[in-house]
Amino acid sequence: MRTMDRWYEDHVVGEARETVGRTITEADIVLHAGQTGDFFPHHMDAEWMATQPAGQRIAHGTLVLSVAVGMTAGDINPQSMSYGYDRIRFIRPVFIGDTIRVAAEITALRPHARTPDATGYVDELVTVRNQHGDTVMVLTHVYLVNRRPAGERDV
Repeated sequence: MRTMDRWYEDHVVGEARETVGRTITEADIVLHAGQTGDFFPHHMDAEWMATQPAGQRIAHGTLVLSVAVGMTAGDINPQSMSYGYDRIRFIRPVFIGDTIRVAAEITALRPHARTPDATGYVDELVTVRNQHGDTVMVLTHVYLVNRRPAGERDV
């Protein structure tokens, strides 16, 4: 991991990246349940879930969200911070043993309403797919990014 300045002006709509896979384990689910207090039977009760349409335990949506966003974390950028997540959708369940991969694409660059000369928003569409290629989750990760100082910008 490197520390690397990447300013608002350095981002390009359409720029994309993909991660390697990460298998969701029973240990992930148990640990997440303990950390969040979400012990719903959908995640913890194999016998009960065998009688439900999914047929088996499913990972918490918030677990998949956390793991997927963490998978996209790379270089440290002192000029950027996560502003939040928009339009989070859990499309399909993730089961124990599923391997997820993440694709991220910059879809918009927007100036900050109050400080357009200093900062802007970078929207990154995050798509999570399982080992079958099925989309299991989508969201927009919004970054607040510093603009280059006025004297250092291309005209």
